[in-house]
Amino acid sequence: MSADTPGSSWKVSLPCTRAEAEAIDSASDLVIDAVLMTTEEVEDDVERWRLDAYLDHTPDAAMLATIHALVPSASAHDPSVERLDAQDWVTLSQAGLEPIREGRFVVHTAAHAVSPPPGGRAFMIEAGQAFGTGHHGTTSGCLAMLDALAVAGRRFEAVIDVGTGTGLLAFAATALWPAARVVATDIDPVAIAVTRDNAARNGVEGVALYVADGARDAAIDAAAPFDLVIANILAGPLVSMAPELAAIAAPDAVIVLAGLLETQREDVVAAYAACGCTLVGIDRRGDWTVLQLRGGATRYVPEGPFDPKGRDGWALDL
Repeated sequence: MSADTPGSSWKVSLPCTRAEAEAIDSASDLVIDAVLMTTEEVEDDVERWRLDAYLDHTPDAAMLATIHALVPSASAHDPSVERLDAQDWVTLSQAGLEPIREGRFVVHTAAHAVSPPPGGRAFMIEAGQAFGTGHHGTTSGCLAMLDALAVAGRRFEAVIDVGTGTGLLAFAATALWPAARVVATDIDPVAIAVTRDNAARNGVEGVALYVADGARDAAIDAAAPFDLVIANILAGPLVSMAPELAAIAAPDAVIVLAGLLETQREDVVAAYAACGCTLVGIDRRGDWTVLQLRGGATRYVPEGPFDPKGRDGWALDL
């Protein structure tokens, strides 16, 4: 490897699986002197992803070993190491994130700033330590579903975004229903800090933020019931949290669930059907599915304690 020169940066690349990519993107305890980006190389192929690590110094053997350890599936592959001259390594790591457009919304990074269409709303969300830039089909599908609800004339008084990530879906809800009370929660304190920063950056006010394990928090109970419940997480946690999400939903509430594969849809729908919820609509995007459900005619009351099985799978498909 060549010696460092002023302004140079380095990129280390390895193949990985989607499960590994999501574990990396959601981890709050990684201590590594690099910007980590994961990319879907083949659409809807859970095995064809790539990890790129951007550094402002030459990666030594210890750093290469640390990066390699993040993706056990690539144990038989040597990392690709590339010097990138005179580049801003943080900007470069996000250069591929083109703006996305869903309904009236445009989501972009600072490197690709754009103006919204007339009557629309733009959000600047940088890739970083929390999920939810809008570039994944689950998040963009949720944006489309929320926009369609507004177009259909639906109005909501209380909205909760469980597993908010970057805060994007909560921000979209405030734009669509400015009179509603909006709550955003996440199990990861880093995600809530990112959401707070993103709210300030985008001029979003009034979103109540809570670090919480799902919906199990006294402040959430006090704010319930919600007539719009959004949870863009993964199938395992969605199934585990079905009773508690149904319990905070108002009668006939709209429940938007995402982060699940089409192959996992029946399990998720069954878990919510057991809590009185009915499937209303599906937005399928490749192998991913966004569900719209309707809460029961009466507010659901759990019959027993919540089942924690699957709650540790926030970054895995269970």
